[in-house]
Amino acid sequence: METFNIVAALYEIAAAHPDKLAIAMPAKPGKPLPKSGPIPYRKISFKELAYETNCLSRSLLASGFQAGDRVVLMVPPGIEFFSLIFAFLQSGIIPVLIDPGIGIKNLKKCIEEVSPVGFIGITKAQVARVLLGWGKSSIKKKVTIGPRLFWGGHSLKKIKAACSPKDPVEYFATHPDDLASISFTSGSTGVPKGVMSTQGIMRRQVEIIRKTYNIGPDEIDLPTFPPFALLNPIIGVSTVIPDMDATRPADVDPQRIIRVVEQFKVTSMFGSPALLDRVGRYGEANQVKLPSLKRVLSAGAPVPAKALRRFSCMLNPDTQIFTPYGATEAMPVASIGSHELLQEAVQQSSENGAGICIGKPVDGLDVQVIRITEEPIAFWSDELKVAPGEIGEITVKGLHVTRAYFNRDAATQMAKIQDGDHIWHRMGDLGYQDAEGRLWFCGRKAHRIKLADKELYSVQCEAIFNKHPQVHRTALVGVGKKAVLCVEIDKGATNPNPQQLKEELLAWASENELSKDIQTVLFHPSFPVDIRHNSKIFREKLAIWATGQLIL
Repeated sequence: METFNIVAALYEIAAAHPDKLAIAMPAKPGKPLPKSGPIPYRKISFKELAYETNCLSRSLLASGFQAGDRVVLMVPPGIEFFSLIFAFLQSGIIPVLIDPGIGIKNLKKCIEEVSPVGFIGITKAQVARVLLGWGKSSIKKKVTIGPRLFWGGHSLKKIKAACSPKDPVEYFATHPDDLASISFTSGSTGVPKGVMSTQGIMRRQVEIIRKTYNIGPDEIDLPTFPPFALLNPIIGVSTVIPDMDATRPADVDPQRIIRVVEQFKVTSMFGSPALLDRVGRYGEANQVKLPSLKRVLSAGAPVPAKALRRFSCMLNPDTQIFTPYGATEAMPVASIGSHELLQEAVQQSSENGAGICIGKPVDGLDVQVIRITEEPIAFWSDELKVAPGEIGEITVKGLHVTRAYFNRDAATQMAKIQDGDHIWHRMGDLGYQDAEGRLWFCGRKAHRIKLADKELYSVQCEAIFNKHPQVHRTALVGVGKKAVLCVEIDKGATNPNPQQLKEELLAWASENELSKDIQTVLFHPSFPVDIRHNSKIFREKLAIWATGQLIL
């Protein structure tokens, strides 16, 4: 079997381009921006990143960690985060990545589920671990970044003290099927699950992303959700970390994005739909142009056409905003660019209830749409497939599709379908494939509204109303056997009249066969959304709120 270690690519780039920028992060995070001139940044070259990675890899092994150890990593985005991830991969240690935004209760459950032997984190994270009892029975190896108080273990600074530039680089000899990481889902429709990614899956993701978006080695990337840039150094891409709270992209100061793009001549950036909306509004109002950008990526939820148009005003005419579709279990699945997405025919289809076009599947991925069921499916059969154009559950199979969840057999059985030596992953999303091979997203399976004689699909119906100029977004929820449209009014709307808006939306609903059963509209000041992207609507919470409003 082939033996390789993905981190070897980092050392190859460091040898060929030692002084090239690898990572830049704010030197004074959270401080007011200078009124003029460059924003202070701390920079590290590929040579320095390679040294830091090798130093940490050797230091962790020398301090008692071993290949195969599952270790929770709670470190803010930055140089230490990147170098620790690469040190883990180099030495065979398994990083366990959990978004703190999933909540204290879920955090504890996830850590208990994975039974980690180690915990590496900043002082604040270590304090939380001790006080809240995270991994109390399993965690024996501890490393603290910053002051180490009463919990023992090592400090990162101390274990690195013995490093030398002359230390040889030694890799853990990995195989494609070896576990590389455990990353927990956001838990937006249930308890977060630990997704097991292998070395082979990780390498295949790098290949697909590089090919799909034509990413070259001379790129400079601005990831406003830094974990999405973890593999940048592997392909020689420079990474610039923005000065922002990554858990609050909807509240970002647009200047902290725009000025950094201009300062570093950023060529590629990722931003959630909420971030693109906020920065795009500022850019449109101030006639900002960002000519260095070659592409923009946005994911986490469908990007409203209004937000795409606003942000596109800042870009060169040939620069696109791509909206990759996928999940932690399979990323990317499909992709489409703003040039196609904003075509009149595509937009009219969405606004008339066709769903959201998410593009054609990426190369090497098999996508099929199967009948909707809440039951597990043990083995694949072509009889599961629905007719072309019919709405069903999207399923995917390919070399970058994960095969199981960690220690969650029931969840694995619900999400995976055996097909010989291969696995199909059930995305939990509803949609269909059109005659051109493009996928259209209609909503989450868990969010469909069951009426007396039919089902309504959330995103498919919401797109009918989202085109209204006074509407920021809508969410369709079920209250009993009733379909309720929750509406968040656009903050830029001039003197909105809720009663008049309600009448207009209900009139639109009555004119479309898909939405004619929607006869209740409720206005919500600000939808509850996920902490990761501030874009994924928590419809379950809205349904509870709507129930209370209707009872009142």
